[in-house]
Amino acid sequence: MQNSLIWFRQDLRIHDHPALVAACDYAKQHNSRVYAVYFVTPKQWKLHDVAAIQIDFIERHIQALSTQLAAIGIPLQVVNLADFDDILPWLNHYCAKQDIEAIFAAVEPEFNERQRDKKLIEAKLPLTLIEQDCLFPYGSVLNQSGQMYKVFTPFSKEWKKQAASKAITPLKAATFDKPISEPSIDAFVYDHVYQNKVSSEHWPVGEDAARKRLKDFAEFLMADYGAKRDFPALDATSKLSPYLAIGVLSARQCVTAILFYFPDALINDASPAKTWLNEIIWREFYRHLLVAFEHLSKAQNFNPLGQAIAWRNNQHEFEQWCQGQTGYPIVDAAMRQLNQTGWMHNRLRMVVASFLTKHLLIDWRWGEQYFRQQLIDGDLAANNGGWQWSAGTGCDAQPYFRVFNPMTQSSKFDADAHFIKQYVPEVANWPIKHIHQPHLHWQSNNDASTGLFSQNESILYPKPIVEHSAARLRAIEVLSALKKS
Repeated sequence: MQNSLIWFRQDLRIHDHPALVAACDYAKQHNSRVYAVYFVTPKQWKLHDVAAIQIDFIERHIQALSTQLAAIGIPLQVVNLADFDDILPWLNHYCAKQDIEAIFAAVEPEFNERQRDKKLIEAKLPLTLIEQDCLFPYGSVLNQSGQMYKVFTPFSKEWKKQAASKAITPLKAATFDKPISEPSIDAFVYDHVYQNKVSSEHWPVGEDAARKRLKDFAEFLMADYGAKRDFPALDATSKLSPYLAIGVLSARQCVTAILFYFPDALINDASPAKTWLNEIIWREFYRHLLVAFEHLSKAQNFNPLGQAIAWRNNQHEFEQWCQGQTGYPIVDAAMRQLNQTGWMHNRLRMVVASFLTKHLLIDWRWGEQYFRQQLIDGDLAANNGGWQWSAGTGCDAQPYFRVFNPMTQSSKFDADAHFIKQYVPEVANWPIKHIHQPHLHWQSNNDASTGLFSQNESILYPKPIVEHSAARLRAIEVLSALKKS
């Protein structure tokens, strides 16, 4: 019997899933069965700094996916292995046992994943890879010279041009056979590599929840996204990134939702949906870059001039940044939000990344790794792209001489300090002006020499670890290594 196997990866859904549809079509043509598999590879995850909270989120979605697949007659098996090297022998044995003649899976853009698939194909495994991660295949959005764009705006224009020229319709949910009893799914085994599991319970699970969140955002919030997205105290962002990161939603589903409510979004630069559409295109841009420039998966600067930067890399200051103890309330509130929830508001990601790489002159790779270890929406392409953008070393990056002023960012985007007070209660009784400009508080404090101030001696908050103006000048001098000759 010529059975097929669908290998789930970062695509934990049954809607708009070309690889799953292909596996079902193959089985229908051969009057055979479809099996499904998901590999748990904790050593590989640890090597890639996957956050424990994201693993928990994935595990909960695997449970939900198992139920969905059982409803269309497909049993899902969770297989606990160590790393990618263990996959080939397992698949060889399984294919022989279950008469698997065809394996279907989605292409992944990361270098290690692409090397894994190359080895499997070279080993004559019947693996068919299908591109479904982005709206358009890698290497299909190119400039007039046939090269990958290195600037976002022209990439965006070409991407929109291609998108406007064709129908964008997500595939319906895959169908196959009559329901089967829901299989007993093995639990993820990773506590021998990850000492502590982290709950993702505050994030709803399942395609229905993700699709409803997308619909509600598109219908009620998207039009105001451009005006409100930078204010962390407002519930004005989509919060869809965790679902996109593990493939519970597809980019095509997101674009379809945009066009349903804003049909001219691809051709009208004044469309209320423009800003959020650009977020989707930035995601695509970074993923296309990851494939075009393999060194991005290897923790290397996109701009080779970045190799000349003399990073300070002060370990103690890095730990203060990680713990939300820099003495700048907006930076500390953002880092505590990350540590407590596994998520951070987008504007604040830029603020803290700029602070680490420019105020503290700590290598962007330190921050990228820490983010990846904490984020529920961890994604190599977006994380790498965002950090290199902030550091000035990336593709179409922020200029090296642009240094975010955390005090200006604080007063502009959290004017009443509502967000800051939520995560940094130590400063809740400070005057608003002092919260935004913490050095003023120390200037008015007779005990500033202690390094800590409190109106309540049981609550301590640190002095700013750097002075903004001096740090800015230092950053411009050191990062001038990025200046073109």
